[in-house]
Amino acid sequence: MEWLVGPLEVTFVQRALWGGILVSLICALAGTWVVLRGMAFLGDAMSHGMLPGVATASLLGGNLLLGAAVSAGVMALGVTVLGRSPRLSQDTSIGLLFVGMLSLGVIIVSRSQSFAVDLTGFLFGDVLAVRERDLILLAVALGVALAVSVVGYRPFVALAFDERKAHTLGLRPRAAHAALLGLLTLALVASFHIVGTLLVFGLLIAPPAAALHWARRIPAVMAGAALLGMTATFFGLLLSWHLSTAAGATIAAVAVVQFLLSTLAARLHHRARAPRAAPAIDTRMECEHSS
Repeated sequence: MEWLVGPLEVTFVQRALWGGILVSLICALAGTWVVLRGMAFLGDAMSHGMLPGVATASLLGGNLLLGAAVSAGVMALGVTVLGRSPRLSQDTSIGLLFVGMLSLGVIIVSRSQSFAVDLTGFLFGDVLAVRERDLILLAVALGVALAVSVVGYRPFVALAFDERKAHTLGLRPRAAHAALLGLLTLALVASFHIVGTLLVFGLLIAPPAAALHWARRIPAVMAGAALLGMTATFFGLLLSWHLSTAAGATIAAVAVVQFLLSTLAARLHHRARAPRAAPAIDTRMECEHSS
């Protein structure tokens, strides 16, 4: 038992655990919609697109979270504007913005000789350095994410499964898409200093994708993703403590392993129950519920 509970007696590990739990809950809310909407590439691009804002804020001595928020907002706005062009696919627009923002961030970083350590923290996070005020900010972000998910549930469901029905129901799919981008931006900005921009994608995508194998309703997917994210945080911190590995990377790795195990278990389960079809999100039920 000492191996299990010993690390949790340390104050900064306790704060790291709470920080990871809050991040897991935020990512479960946003990540579920990202997975259902097929926006994984956008999430990855936006997480890297925060680099120019963070680099600029660091060089100017400003707030890193504010810099990340501004940069992510610019990225989201660019995706929205370019996505309306009939000549460019959404993937093309996202890819161009991704490369452009990342290149700009590297250029800004190259102008500084002392940014290497900060850049490492930006890319890989430092969950063991979570402070009490960080927990407060994460709790506020979780409240906002929950409010957006509840208020936007109907248009988000319609947008995820049938955009034409969203038009028919008068749910303003463009506004819903913008709100979804805002929710994704909130999750990324709130989480990047915990597990870093390279690893937040793991908590954003892996738990919802793993839960999707077993749940047929969106709230159940969110609940499963939250549980898996918190479990990944706990065991990731535990393994990091005993193996002396990077905490944020270990948490993300555990989340990915959970997804792989869930996928394998789901395939074995469905093969054993063949020829019954694999469970999936009940589109009809969700859309009827949203209307």
